[in-house]
Amino acid sequence: MYLPKHFAEDDVAEMHALMRANPLATLISHGPDGLNANHIPLLLSDAEPCGKLQGHVARANPLWKPEQSSGEVLVVFHGNESYISPSGYATKAEHGKVVPTWNYAAVHAYGELTVIDDPAWVLKQVSALTAVHETDFPQPWAVSDAPADYIEKMLGAIVGIEITVTRLLGKWKVSQNQPAENRASLIAALEKAGNPAMAGLIRARQQ
Repeated sequence: MYLPKHFAEDDVAEMHALMRANPLATLISHGPDGLNANHIPLLLSDAEPCGKLQGHVARANPLWKPEQSSGEVLVVFHGNESYISPSGYATKAEHGKVVPTWNYAAVHAYGELTVIDDPAWVLKQVSALTAVHETDFPQPWAVSDAPADYIEKMLGAIVGIEITVTRLLGKWKVSQNQPAENRASLIAALEKAGNPAMAGLIRARQQ
């Protein structure tokens, strides 16, 4: 990833927060047929310095086969993003020397993928994943709500995966390269347009 110093995010806690808030990751691996990308919801734990990612894939997905899962994998997490119009810059009225861009926050996690073909482990992982994402529902669904024989059958159709993260790269491209007057005017424009999330990211990283 192209990562100018002024866009780099080195805080592991900040990167972990983005990963937890945006769990549907793009897992990129390299196998005999070349590059392969899978979109998989992953749960992050703090078991290691950079964390561990746990999830599962369909048994029919070749990702879990040894020839597909060997070597380093890349997992991409996307945070808030927004098109940035030159109209939001205060200096547009002064000299017009402004162009559009795209602001975004993203984390790249690198590590080794381990396959865990163990129904008990997969049940625990699926239950944890479900619990996290059912929290805000009025009547949260739990794996135990379904018939035991049905769950047993479903578990047989998936395989667990775990990635021990060895390094993290974070990129918060949120207008740090703009002068203070443009950052201030852009924050106001984004808030007016109903995008407080990106406005907040810019505000948090003002020099």
